[in-house]
Amino acid sequence: MANEKQENELETGIKTDTSIDVAVEPKGSNLVSKTAKKISPYNFISEFENGQLKKDLPEIYVGDTVKVGVKITEGNKERVQPYEGVVIAKRHGGLNQTITVRRIFQGIGVERVFMLHSPQVASLKVERRGKVRRAKLFYLRDRVGKATRVKQRFDR
Repeated sequence: MANEKQENELETGIKTDTSIDVAVEPKGSNLVSKTAKKISPYNFISEFENGQLKKDLPEIYVGDTVKVGVKITEGNKERVQPYEGVVIAKRHGGLNQTITVRRIFQGIGVERVFMLHSPQVASLKVERRGKVRRAKLFYLRDRVGKATRVKQRFDR
């Protein structure tokens, strides 16, 4: 007998709780319950990565001569140093997209790999378009002087 009374009290308590929840919600609201939309780890990571992407990057192709503004921190000062050279390779996509830029500095070939969406890359400007027929221009490493020049493209 006592068990039946306790069960009845629990049932009525549950019924009142649900009626209170319904009464609290405003009429005509277009709220979607958060439990209805399940967020998978993949969706969460892709949303985060899309938020980190830079929106103002120009179209860059292999063979282009680009000027990359690199943020350099010296002590507590921060400055932007330009690095100009030819794009010899593009890799990956999305947040991990990188370009390899080659330039000749004091007679020595120097290559740097830049992550395009990194905060270290302050600016990116295409100086001239290159006309090439390959996806990777690693053959430029073996060339010296005028042989390293890339023809200019005018249609892009």
